[in-house]
Amino acid sequence: MLRRRFDAQVSQMTKLEPQLTHLNAAGDARMVDVSQKEDSDRRAVATSSVVMHERTLQAILEGNVPKGDVLAVARIAGIQAAKQCANLIPLCHPLALSSVEVAIRPDADLPGLVIEAICKTCGKTGVEMESLTAAAVAALAVYDMCKAIDPMMIIKSTRLESKEGGKSGEWGRDESC
Repeated sequence: MLRRRFDAQVSQMTKLEPQLTHLNAAGDARMVDVSQKEDSDRRAVATSSVVMHERTLQAILEGNVPKGDVLAVARIAGIQAAKQCANLIPLCHPLALSSVEVAIRPDADLPGLVIEAICKTCGKTGVEMESLTAAAVAALAVYDMCKAIDPMMIIKSTRLESKEGGKSGEWGRDESC
């Protein structure tokens, strides 16, 4: 009985499986045509973490990093990255972003920093790649600002946390992932 239910679920999922829209009939990469899609409000949240030595985290929080204000530089780097996403990711559509927020908070348990990037737009395609790019580049900026005092830092767990808008609606990460 359980096996039949599982097989039925797999069969249903296979029917719902989206086609790879970035490939044409010949299998060549292409930019998806979104001209027929309706505009909708869209929002995506991504995070990234930078694990570092406790002394490095303390230096950042106290403003004692020789290169300057790590958190301010990382926030600006993330915002700039979101605005440049279509130039970095070949098949991304250029978007008119209505908002980009990059928040960085210390996490003593890592120890390190957790970066959250939130991007918004009203358009025909989502802002997931923009939020992921913002979080990743903000993490890279932290690394660049602190590599002289802590070259062992680790950038990890860059991931999409949630998205809203468009045909697929809302999605949020299951905390077990």
